[in-house]
Amino acid sequence: MTPEPKKGVSGGMTILQRVAPARPVQARRPTPESPEIVADRVIQGDCVDEMRRLPAGSVDMIFADPPYNLQLGGELFRPEGGRVDAVDDDWDHFDSFAAYDRFTRDWLHEARRVLKPNGTLWVIGSYHNIFRVGCALQDAGYWILNDVVWRKANPMPNFRGTRFTNAHETLIWASRDADSRYQFNYRAMKTLNDELQMRSDWLFPICSGGERVKGDGGAKAHPTQKPEALLYRVLLACTKPGDVVLDPFFGTGTTGAVARRLGRRWLGIEREERYCEVARTRINATLPFDESAMATVPSKKAAPRVPFGALVETGLVAPGTVVWDAKRRWRATVRADASLAMGDVQGSLHQVGAAAQGAPSCNGWAFWHVEFEGEVVALDAVRQRYLLMVGE
Repeated sequence: MTPEPKKGVSGGMTILQRVAPARPVQARRPTPESPEIVADRVIQGDCVDEMRRLPAGSVDMIFADPPYNLQLGGELFRPEGGRVDAVDDDWDHFDSFAAYDRFTRDWLHEARRVLKPNGTLWVIGSYHNIFRVGCALQDAGYWILNDVVWRKANPMPNFRGTRFTNAHETLIWASRDADSRYQFNYRAMKTLNDELQMRSDWLFPICSGGERVKGDGGAKAHPTQKPEALLYRVLLACTKPGDVVLDPFFGTGTTGAVARRLGRRWLGIEREERYCEVARTRINATLPFDESAMATVPSKKAAPRVPFGALVETGLVAPGTVVWDAKRRWRATVRADASLAMGDVQGSLHQVGAAAQGAPSCNGWAFWHVEFEGEVVALDAVRQRYLLMVGE
């Protein structure tokens, strides 16, 4: 089997670590959701062989950073004469494109087998390999959801001046099947992006400074270490606390460290013993966020349904209360059965709001406003107070 990779860390503390006594990684025992898998551990071995030993349908998400097959020829030097520390490890060497394609098909096949029916896969690559991976991924039955461009804020220059500076890498996000009901935390992504929809072009710096893991002699431990911020966004986007995240090219444990911080369960497969040891040490030193910090803004689909009548019954909006639109063009009165009355028009807050505007529909929660605790707020704000009262 062709060798595989990787990802890096060691040296100083990273952005997801704090100075604290290391706590050993404890493998969690199987749960009802995944009755046979033991998570929170590093497995040393070939990724295809080791995935074959995992139970089918046991993983919620896979993040894969496979060899890029860079096909580098000769050494590269900076203008001042310094040698560029490029990726020239054995695990990135393949005899031909055909050999690389066979390797890609093998690991994608096993990855799809271990994914749950509604699971998703993320794979990252450069122009050297990502198009070949994308083709193999579609042939294997995955359904592509997005391609995401990681734009590097501080890319390595093109020292020879013969091409454009290679300033990005591409991630493919795919579900296991075309009809998978995959997890996507849309509201969390929108909140993370200052209430704007999260786009598919992401700007992050490459690893450097304290985040870059150092090995012997102060050299970087791994040549293709990904920034923790990138993994943070990926995991926050499509997993929830307690989900199992598999990285079949674990390297020095970036995926595991971020997963542990975010309260996700993780499983890493790595061929190289030196990377396994660094990964274990790194993850042991990573402290999870407090459980209360794990909550994110729920999507509208995930939020519990609250009838307007619940606000009337609890007295948050009493019968007889007058509500109005934001510009105070229309007024309506709340009745005992939680309907609204606006002259001769009667019905639900949505129906009366639509009738007032002559519109086919209306979100009454956002349209109607009320004086509540000394402030004028949309009814939706009162609904949020109700949810706090009942502990949702």
